[in-house]
Amino acid sequence: MSPSAHEEGLPRHPSKRLRHTSGARRYTKTEDVSSASSFSQKRCITWFREYTTPDDSDTLGPEGMEKFCEDIGVEPENVVMLVLAYKMNARQMGFFTLGEWLKGLSELQCDSIYKIQHKLEYLRNQLNDPHIFKGIYRYAYDFARDKDQRSMDMETARVMLQLLLGKHWPLFTQFAQFLDQSKYKVINKDQWCNILEFSRTINHDLSNYDLDGAWPVMLDEFVEWLKMQRGADASSTEVRGS
Repeated sequence: MSPSAHEEGLPRHPSKRLRHTSGARRYTKTEDVSSASSFSQKRCITWFREYTTPDDSDTLGPEGMEKFCEDIGVEPENVVMLVLAYKMNARQMGFFTLGEWLKGLSELQCDSIYKIQHKLEYLRNQLNDPHIFKGIYRYAYDFARDKDQRSMDMETARVMLQLLLGKHWPLFTQFAQFLDQSKYKVINKDQWCNILEFSRTINHDLSNYDLDGAWPVMLDEFVEWLKMQRGADASSTEVRGS
C-alpha cells in the first residue's frame, strides 16, 4: 500500500471547522540550526505551548491543532495526522495532551517544525507495514469514536474506512453501498476489526468466504447482498444481450 493510497481525510473535529492550508510555515534560522542538535524535552515543551492557551497550557485543542498542521504543511484531515496521533497514543481526535505530545515526539526525536517535517515521509511509510497498519487501524476505532458512545456512528465509520481501506480493498465501493442501504447505524469494535480481516483474506469473487465461519452477521449479510447484486447484474446483462 503506497502513501498515495491514503489521500482521503480524517473526520473534522465537530467543535471547529478546520481551514485548509496550502503550505508549511517557513522555519526560522534558529529552528534550522536546532535541526542538527539532539532532542530537547525543554524545547519540545516550549514548542507545544505555542499551540495552547494560558487557561489550559497542557492541552493542545482544535485551534492549536489547526495552527500546528499549518506550520508543518499538512492538512488536518490527512492520514499522516492519524499516524502521528497513533505514535502519541492520543486519546481524542482533535486534541493532544502534553504527555501524549512528549511520548510521540520523543520517540520520533522531534522538537521543532523542521524535524517533524523531515519525519512525515517516515510516518506515511508506516502504513506500508501490515503489522503496523493493523495497529493503526485498530487504534483508529477508539480514537475517532464519540467517547460517550460504545460504538462508532456510521458517518464517522464510513469516513475512517474510506481513509484506511478505500483505495486498496477492491470491494470497498460495494461495501460502502451495502452500508448505505443497510439497517446499521453504528459499527462496534468486533465488526470494525473483522472488516479489516475480511478485506485482507477474502477473495474478490468471495469464493473462500465461509458462511459458517466466525464472521460477524454484518459481513454474512454483505456477502449475501453482494451475491444478489452480482446475480442481478448478470441477469440484466443477459437480457440486454438477447
